[in-house]
Amino acid sequence: MADLVDVLIEDERWAKVGLADMAQASGIATLSHLGLNPDRFEISLLGCNDTRIAALNTDFREKPGATNVLSWPSKERAGKTPGGTPDLPIQGGTEPQELGDIAIAYETCLNEAERADTDFGHHVAHLLVHATLHLLGYDHINGQDAALMEGIEQQILASMGHPDPYGNE
Repeated sequence: MADLVDVLIEDERWAKVGLADMAQASGIATLSHLGLNPDRFEISLLGCNDTRIAALNTDFREKPGATNVLSWPSKERAGKTPGGTPDLPIQGGTEPQELGDIAIAYETCLNEAERADTDFGHHVAHLLVHATLHLLGYDHINGQDAALMEGIEQQILASMGHPDPYGNE
């Protein structure tokens, strides 16, 4: 069995905190929760720093400055109506399907976890689940889409033993 997530570490601090293992666990939990076989899919992940993600954010979103995580789905899968479920990928074929790419920035993630007084690993797991859901067509552009996405995040994170990132204990 191949890894679901192909991880490229540009900032060695990510290797020290086990980003590859966190990414595998978060990706598997997300796909499994949605009834998708993780063996049938691939995700590329870049573990970088704020400088690198700021450049990516500027280039792809025209938003200068660092952010915590970015995602680039391989295909548009958004729901047809606000709050509607996205068109999840079909699991056929002989080769795993590429879901897309994710980049995550160490300093921003660490600063957010410290400001929220939350465990760094829990915060990173949340962001990886969040980004994987983006690859699958989930979004938070409007209130209905956000409610759907956040509810799924809460369920997945609870199944992984992580607290509710939105504080709805």
